[in-house]
Amino acid sequence: MAAVSLRLGDLVWGKLGRYPPWPGKIVNPPKDLKKPRGKKCFFVKFFGTEDHAWIKVEQLKPYHAHKEEMIKINKGKRFQQAVDAVEEFLRRAKGKDQTSSHSSADDKNRRNSSEERSRPISGDEKRKLSLSEGKVKKNMGEGKKRVPSGSSERGSKSPLKRAQEQSPRKRGRPPKDEKDLSIPESSTVKGMMAGPMATFKWQPNVSEPVKDADPHFHHFLLSQTEKPAVCYQAITKKLKICEEETGSTSIQAADSTAVNGSVTPTDKKIGFLGLGLMGSGIVSNLLKMGHTVTVWNRTAEKCDLFIQEGARLGRTPAEVVSTCDITFACVSDPKAAKDLVLGPSGVLQGIRPGKCYVDMSTVDADTVTELAQVIVSRGGRFLEAPVSGNQQLSNDGMLVILAAGDRGLYEDCSSCFQAMGKTSFFLGEVGNAAKMMLIVNMVQGSFMATIAEGLTLAQVTGQSQQTLLDILNQGQLASIFLDQKCQNILQGNFKPDFYLKYIQKDLRLAIALGDAVNHPTPMAAAANEKYNLSEKQLSSSYL
Repeated sequence: MAAVSLRLGDLVWGKLGRYPPWPGKIVNPPKDLKKPRGKKCFFVKFFGTEDHAWIKVEQLKPYHAHKEEMIKINKGKRFQQAVDAVEEFLRRAKGKDQTSSHSSADDKNRRNSSEERSRPISGDEKRKLSLSEGKVKKNMGEGKKRVPSGSSERGSKSPLKRAQEQSPRKRGRPPKDEKDLSIPESSTVKGMMAGPMATFKWQPNVSEPVKDADPHFHHFLLSQTEKPAVCYQAITKKLKICEEETGSTSIQAADSTAVNGSVTPTDKKIGFLGLGLMGSGIVSNLLKMGHTVTVWNRTAEKCDLFIQEGARLGRTPAEVVSTCDITFACVSDPKAAKDLVLGPSGVLQGIRPGKCYVDMSTVDADTVTELAQVIVSRGGRFLEAPVSGNQQLSNDGMLVILAAGDRGLYEDCSSCFQAMGKTSFFLGEVGNAAKMMLIVNMVQGSFMATIAEGLTLAQVTGQSQQTLLDILNQGQLASIFLDQKCQNILQGNFKPDFYLKYIQKDLRLAIALGDAVNHPTPMAAAANEKYNLSEKQLSSSYL
């Protein structure tokens, strides 16, 4: 975008990284938010989202001059909602301007009248006025009449002063209601600007008192991601700060609208197999972003909700693959992934040249390599794309996608990945994504086991678990994950988020990966033993 002359309060189209131009308004940033160094930029609040960002001036265009152009190239429900929000804002601003203009016109008339009467009169005007008054007195006999005492202006204030008193503001200063025609501030910016920064805290999403933490290890494993009460320092870590190719520093609230923005859905037909904890959220976001989706699940009843949301129903995996251009699958483990492809009426029976298959399951590299070989042998295209996250992140469209295999297919999945995740990585040849996903889950699983052990030890030694969390949040271990998980146990919130048996499965596969390359993983092995024991004790429990 070419550089333009802009100022505070202007409506603009802002280009942020890989996302399409989005309508926004140039506003003042929060006081404690420093401006990035380098080229000139403005702080933009985007309409229809909770997104705010420093945008370089060359990435901005005036709203009105480019409105028609942007509407033609951008589609999608969220984009239209953002444009509607701009138009509503303009209507409100216009209404206030009209009210203000009437008030200003009245003030101007009063001032003109007062100034006309109070300004000095020239000699010619005096003579004309004298002749005029003489005629009036002669015709009306005004000299014989007395002015009523009640109308006397002796000692009263001049008309100009009265006019000034009737207007509570100084001339030239806009009315108070004209000062702020900005769109409502998001909760993110309001929270950052309200009150002393050091003492500001989010309020927990629960109305009941915080419960004492249960001392047993497995209770931490049952904790569910929620919006916890955290200190201001933790809030700043919840903002995604990234340096885009444009050089713009983006500050995005962690919600799906902010991160996903406007997604232009692919015109390809999408299939999805597996509507479990992760798959359900993924499909929901694909539909919300306008994709055409056909779904299948082993338990058919799970498809009903998505059919109501606009999805089509596939009777078998083979039928879904044969009728769709790109078919995604997300199932529980290596055995389920193989059965889905190689079993009766499986994916392989629907594969023909040009058909695309994307496996999003967390499995081992050997399994995914085998599946890739059989798909490609039938002329199909294959991509592995396991996801890092949990059920809540899946629902919010905030997953991290690790992909490997067919690079062209990875590009073709761009709009789908934007709808379901906040970022994606392409890692090269098939098997790399599976290995990386297992390593990520190994680190996360071991970390969670250590944190649970630490919380329990703090309690049995008479130390405050909340203080332990506060100390960790101020140190190098501070993270959203740590804060959310610990807050849940402190609040007694053990709502399920992820099957315990699946994290144990991932640890087991990660340990096997280490064994295959003769690399010991003793920390993961210790954590795995604890998870394995917990799974046996709580066979129906969740992580």
